[in-house]
Amino acid sequence: MTRRPIVLQGVGRLGSAILEGWLATGAVDPADLIILTPSEKPAAEAARARGARINPPLEALAEARAFVIGVKPAKWLEAAQAVLPHLAPDAVIVSVMAGVRGETISQGYAGRPVVRVMPTTGVAQARGVATLWAADAAALAVGQELFEPIAETVLLDDEALMHAATAVSGCGPAYYFAFTRALAQAGEAEGLSPEAAARLARATLRSAAAGVEGTEGLDALIDRVASPGGVTQAGLVALNENGALDRAVQDAVTAAVAKSTELSA
Repeated sequence: MTRRPIVLQGVGRLGSAILEGWLATGAVDPADLIILTPSEKPAAEAARARGARINPPLEALAEARAFVIGVKPAKWLEAAQAVLPHLAPDAVIVSVMAGVRGETISQGYAGRPVVRVMPTTGVAQARGVATLWAADAAALAVGQELFEPIAETVLLDDEALMHAATAVSGCGPAYYFAFTRALAQAGEAEGLSPEAAARLARATLRSAAAGVEGTEGLDALIDRVASPGGVTQAGLVALNENGALDRAVQDAVTAAVAKSTELSA
């Protein structure tokens, strides 16, 4: 029995990361992939070499059981018009767009079931994070099938919480990268060469990420590094003087939630 394919529309940064993760893990057989892209992309070409179909006649979409929207939020509705007449009525719409509500997407796709997924680009290495929400249990199951092999998945029971999940997880990697950059710059200011400071800061981020893999609480992880009265403890006190670090992170998440909410209006 022929398996119904998965369609990926859009191979930008996030779409490419998802595709790379699928190819690396075998989560989706390339032979079961249809990729829609207006231009050549390395990830799409790698998938083509392994059997994926790139921009086939739109009639081929009638076979699809899932349609993954990887285009920018401002363009999804326009992009939907060309494919909508060709999708099966039971095709699940998988949205990785920030800020666009499931009900809005479902209406744009003539009432088809929708699962919203907010993944990080770490899915490319099968080490991403993905938050999922769906009003339809079957749609949610499709989302889990596609993303659990390439991400740690968190299921939400309230779509409104997608704003917070986006602000924490979807935006979070940029926060960590910004902190890593600041750490490197501080190392330079203390006399390290730019190359040494950057290598130390980046390697430290990787090392810290490895340490958080287990189930140990975050406070315990901090205490493992920061001995009372020691060097690390002195740095932490300065970092969060009068709650400065906590407030800065809270402000970042609050601003991202507000922007996500604005985009969904």
